[in-house]
Amino acid sequence: MVKGYVANEMFEKALDLFEKVDIELDDVTYAIVFNACAKLCNDRAMKIGKKLLAKMPENYRNDNIISTSAIDMLMKFGNVESAERMFRSIKAKGTNIYGALMNGYNLNGESWKCFKIFEEMKEKDIIPGEIAWNILIGACSKSGMLHHCQYIVNQIPLNIQNKIRMQNALIDMWGKCGSIENAKNVFNLVVDRDTITYNAMINAFGLNGMGSQAAELYREMPNNLRDHVSQICVLNACS
Repeated sequence: MVKGYVANEMFEKALDLFEKVDIELDDVTYAIVFNACAKLCNDRAMKIGKKLLAKMPENYRNDNIISTSAIDMLMKFGNVESAERMFRSIKAKGTNIYGALMNGYNLNGESWKCFKIFEEMKEKDIIPGEIAWNILIGACSKSGMLHHCQYIVNQIPLNIQNKIRMQNALIDMWGKCGSIENAKNVFNLVVDRDTITYNAMINAFGLNGMGSQAAELYREMPNNLRDHVSQICVLNACS
């Protein structure tokens, strides 16, 4: 029942039931409740999440699913040091755990730490998946440093680079880092452009003082793909 509430984004009800009923605390329950607490991220959720984590059996720390949920929860709470301590205590780390830590750094304004974690992954021959690469691109966007961007992009496998979600993230990254030519190059490679693709490119033009190009691309954008974000991007670009 708790799992059903979480699946339907009824997180308060999930915690209500968890507190009212004497539920057996198995690996699934820990992960589900941690996820609910992370989504709510209010005082009540923080209290429940931290209390549950404190009494979690030591052997559960090496369960990648539970640990990923716990690290994600702590990062959403803004408790970076606790998340780092938990990360260090895990013996066998999977890609998802590294991803949760790096995503947490992005959320808490410590994106520069993602690059250190990436180097650790390389040393341990842990291959990032699409989600981890996307998180690293987000870290590059926040850092604004071109050499970081190029360093990361050079290592992303082409089969992942060519996915539209990744291409959209790359357009956004290059735009925020001031490399409009690279942003345009990626945009031109996108076969089936969606709303996010156009919005990212329009925003990239705007960020780099190219209002006329942003307006021109907005005019070229198919009407069925335009949304309120498109309008905001082009207005900001032309202001």
